Amino acid sequence: MANAVRMYYSALFIFGAVCALPQEMLQVKVMDQPPTWGNVYSVQGNLQLPYAEIQEPFAGFYDAPNKRSRIDYYGGMVQTMQRADMFMYGSSYKIAPLTTYQQRNVMSCFQVNGTSGSTVDIQNVLPDLSGFQKQSLQDIVDGRACDVWVLVDQQGHKKNTYTMWVDPSDNSPVRYIMMGFDSLLGSHYDKYVIDYSQYNTAPIPASTFDPPQGMTCGGFPGPGSGEHRVLSNPIMEYVSHHDNHITEMFDQFKSKHGKVYGHEKEHAQRMHNFRQNVRFIHSKNRQGLTYRLAVNHLTDLSRAELKMRNGYRHTPGDHGAQVFDKSKVNRASVPDTIDWRILGAVTQVKDQGVCGSCWSFGTVGTIEGAYFLKTGYRVRFSQQQLIDCSWGEGNNGCDGGEDFRSYNYIMKVGGLTSEEQYGQYLAQDAFCHDNATEPVVKIKSFTNVTSMDQEALKMAIANHGPISVGIDASHTSLSFYSDGVYYEPKCGSGPDDLDHAVLAVGYGTLNGEKYWLVKNSWSTYWGNDGYVLMSQKDNNCGVATAPTFVTLV
Repeated sequence: MANAVRMYYSALFIFGAVCALPQEMLQVKVMDQPPTWGNVYSVQGNLQLPYAEIQEPFAGFYDAPNKRSRIDYYGGMVQTMQRADMFMYGSSYKIAPLTTYQQRNVMSCFQVNGTSGSTVDIQNVLPDLSGFQKQSLQDIVDGRACDVWVLVDQQGHKKNTYTMWVDPSDNSPVRYIMMGFDSLLGSHYDKYVIDYSQYNTAPIPASTFDPPQGMTCGGFPGPGSGEHRVLSNPIMEYVSHHDNHITEMFDQFKSKHGKVYGHEKEHAQRMHNFRQNVRFIHSKNRQGLTYRLAVNHLTDLSRAELKMRNGYRHTPGDHGAQVFDKSKVNRASVPDTIDWRILGAVTQVKDQGVCGSCWSFGTVGTIEGAYFLKTGYRVRFSQQQLIDCSWGEGNNGCDGGEDFRSYNYIMKVGGLTSEEQYGQYLAQDAFCHDNATEPVVKIKSFTNVTSMDQEALKMAIANHGPISVGIDASHTSLSFYSDGVYYEPKCGSGPDDLDHAVLAVGYGTLNGEKYWLVKNSWSTYWGNDGYVLMSQKDNNCGVATAPTFVTLV
């Protein structure tokens, strides 16, 4: 029995699965008192959120006698301070870089004061082990023989198992894991892991807990008291099990976007998705990136559902396209910045919904731009016609397609009609009725802009209007983009990386960062009213990899 149990724990540690400890293990107890931590300490740590795809380093400072604490994230990129010794109900501070249209990465101080109903408590980054039970066998973590302490908490459908590994030689924390199982969902709904190091109980200078000198602290710029509380003290959710902000934010989210779920199980799953996505958003924003993320209408979707919105796959070859000739462009005539929205060549942003029809939006967008440049009229052309009718060219409706296939279809059938004639976009496959409408625009040819040549793309946009482009949109960071210049180091830029078609409608520079101005099809709730500034650095996400535009008859 002892060997079997020891083998179980070895496998348990390797896979990080400490939710469902066997009943016989829970019954074998050594009647020891759980360890307690010092009243004054500092400690390093790394927070892992597997479901939110995040690993976040932090440093904690705790001074209980003087009622103050501090937690730094990402090497001090963001600092939070909890001061129960200040004002009547205490005060929390967040020091973080702030970027606006007027300034870039200016370290700023945000303050949230406690109230009679919500006092500020100092934050222990080590969990209270009251009620934890010591297991009979030690476990090896990073070469250290550790005591294992477990607490199982059952609340309704949810069974949460908390496990703490402690080095008994110096009573120092090593690892803390929470694993939550929801019997309603029939699966694990939550997991987080905190690894600790450099635990030290030496005195901490009082200045450690003060905001930087000369910095004026004010309120957060936006609404949402629940979100502000967690922004000023993120670790509280994991160590102190405080997640009321998620319920508050989820209620606001459902109200704003009119979300109604069919049954309790779906509600629980959507709230789980929302929780992990909010964690991802907040953690990414603590990294001081060139862009910000925010909760939007997609925040209750799973990772798989977010990726289903993409529907573009790049097929190599010219496919009958013309070749863009840079030598025919006068470089002096190409402006440093251009925005075709202001010039009138871009129609309103739409939402493609749960249909992988992005390819039709890129196609239609560049045709709309070309039509405006030729006629001076802005017309909304029909994505639905392409979804319903271009299967013969190899497009697959809501299951994906490509711009060149759409161009070939339009040239073969004699043109593309307007949304007014064909009918509104349905976000689903439907019966083709292009024979019952009159073409409004006709295409003579289409052109491939030189692959990965950003100068060529700039020239093409300046001279030919909005350009259909493919991008790598597979990363969660893009799903919750809010503002700033988007640069994702994990993005691919090769032809095989492209999975989403969008429309490049301009370019420019913001705070020294060169960008492409890109129109998306994820509604105006997403991004900056439906748009994203995508970094030109290293052809990030492949904007310049496969651009195309059309020449009209």
